[in-house]
Amino acid sequence: MSKEKIILTGDRPTGKLHIGHYVGSLRRRVELQNSGLYDKIFVFEADGQALTDNIDNPEKVRQNVIEVALDYLAVGLDPSKSTIFIQSQIPELCELTFYFMDLVSVARLQRNPTVKSEILLRKFESSIPVGFFTYPISQTADIAAFKATTVPVGEDQEPMLEQAREIVRRFNYIYGDTLVEPEILLPENAACLRLPGTDGKAKMSKSLGNCIYLSDSADEVEKKVKSMYTDPTHIKVSDPGKLEGNTVFTYLDAFSRPEHFERYLSDYANLDELKAHYTRGGLGDMKVKKFLAAVMQEELTPIRERRKEFEKDIPAVYEMLRKGCETAREAAAQTLSEVRRAMKINYFEDENLIKEQSERFSK
Repeated sequence: MSKEKIILTGDRPTGKLHIGHYVGSLRRRVELQNSGLYDKIFVFEADGQALTDNIDNPEKVRQNVIEVALDYLAVGLDPSKSTIFIQSQIPELCELTFYFMDLVSVARLQRNPTVKSEILLRKFESSIPVGFFTYPISQTADIAAFKATTVPVGEDQEPMLEQAREIVRRFNYIYGDTLVEPEILLPENAACLRLPGTDGKAKMSKSLGNCIYLSDSADEVEKKVKSMYTDPTHIKVSDPGKLEGNTVFTYLDAFSRPEHFERYLSDYANLDELKAHYTRGGLGDMKVKKFLAAVMQEELTPIRERRKEFEKDIPAVYEMLRKGCETAREAAAQTLSEVRRAMKINYFEDENLIKEQSERFSK
């Protein structure tokens, strides 16, 4: 069995990536890529998975593949250190999903809490597409194909990872040790678990129009921060303010560092001092928003500028993706060859089988 440390992670290309993705996964991904602790890192665009609930709108997925690739490069994912690829271009993943389907019961899939909540969210009820329902199985194929030892995800994805581990265990139990059981890597910072939308709604989503995109202009970022949801009871500056559910402070938890106070708000040594002043009253929302805007611009300006550079040569970005798909396909094909051997369906590669059958029929 492989002793390599391998990461697999990815996103659905259904829209440009926003700061929720950045805080929740992208920033950490770049740190892991540059840590030198992992032998291989695979980052993929799950376009096949995106089609399960966008099957009548393939153009949406097609257009966003390049957007997500640009966002990946802009945040600092480096094709010389990470293999960036597109799910649908690796047909081995479909074959592996097909074999894994026999290892899971319908009842077990129905019990998966992530699947349950996604069905409610998308209002599928009884009309759930089979492809969407079996997402935990295809996700296991994605992980197992690359023998990923580590999958960095948010807490909401823990049930999916547990199901992946179950499928891998069952495969290995029936067919012998072939696949690697993945470990979950959760975010270290609580503020990174789920960034709310600018309107205070629990989820940042394109359809709600409450996202700050990584590709937003400086003016757009400024405008969105100024209109951000705070504490509705904090009407006068002198009023004590609430931190709970206050989006501005949630964002400051995720983005601000002590040095930002030196640069943009030197009246306070750190975030705790700012919070204390806000809760006792005497601090206006606009002052806090101004500070957040400065912090956000510092974080997003280099990303925006790098993206503009990559946008100048789109064919090169597609070429990077093509090469990534080649590398990923080689790795997946190797795993699939081992799976076929374990499952005894490698008829033409097994010379002993042909020899045995020849002898059996020649008697």
